[in-house]
Amino acid sequence: MEEIVARASSVTACCPGHLSGYFRPVSGSDYRTTGSIGAGIVIEEGVVVRATPSTVPGIVARRIGKDGTVLEELHESPPLAYVVRRLHAGVQLESVCSLPIGAGFGLSAAALMAAVAAINELFGLGMTPGACAELAHEAEIVHRTGLGDVAACQGGGRDYRLGPGIAAEIHRFSDLDAPIFAVTFGPLPSPLVLGSASALERIGAAYPEEYPGTPAGFFRLSRLFAEKSGLLTGELYDLLRVCEEHRVMASMTMLGNGVFAMGEGAEDLLSSYGTVLELHAAQEGVRITEVRP
Repeated sequence: MEEIVARASSVTACCPGHLSGYFRPVSGSDYRTTGSIGAGIVIEEGVVVRATPSTVPGIVARRIGKDGTVLEELHESPPLAYVVRRLHAGVQLESVCSLPIGAGFGLSAAALMAAVAAINELFGLGMTPGACAELAHEAEIVHRTGLGDVAACQGGGRDYRLGPGIAAEIHRFSDLDAPIFAVTFGPLPSPLVLGSASALERIGAAYPEEYPGTPAGFFRLSRLFAEKSGLLTGELYDLLRVCEEHRVMASMTMLGNGVFAMGEGAEDLLSSYGTVLELHAAQEGVRITEVRP
């Protein structure tokens, strides 16, 4: 195979994250027809990936605090390594995020989308945005790290996915101007849920067949789904009950051991349970932010 040559010294791309409110797994004949339908919110706080040509491929993923302090650092990511192999790229990938990893913020999808976009630009591979998203989705399906986040992160706003895979119809709503607040009690590894047939069956049965036409409707349906799906831990159930008592729209971060909420009183209420994360609805999907010659 002909060696691919870098066209820049580095390329940086960013991709928003995703809050999944409710979903139903769809098992197809291959990764293109496998994924999920459902509703969520694409959030600006996602992942930034820098791709640099290298004869010795490597991956480092960091979570940083507001002051730049490294809070977590990982030196392997099977899904990212998968796309590097599929693209036959000699590249070093450095991904950075500020949100907790594995806590239901769609960071796996965001990292994959940003990485593929950066590698594509770095080596001039000529892949279309759809082809980039398809490879990222394939990596998610193969490693059971997500079902519909990649499809959602192709654009911004509040999303409602009507079919599995990245080519399915997606309705998007630009109706979230206020911040979204979240608190997390730790990770809930997606493969443990997405690799369990019984868990997927419960999730599918809990799916609400109703159109999330308004933010209030989206939160109501997400809250019902969280309870019926059997995914709620005791502490999440208690917190959601408190939110309900205070008329704060809230639901569980999917798939993560946390709660996201919005509206008057949301931030103050969640602050009693942990460090509050402020999130914002994204206006667009993955994009290249820097190309260094």
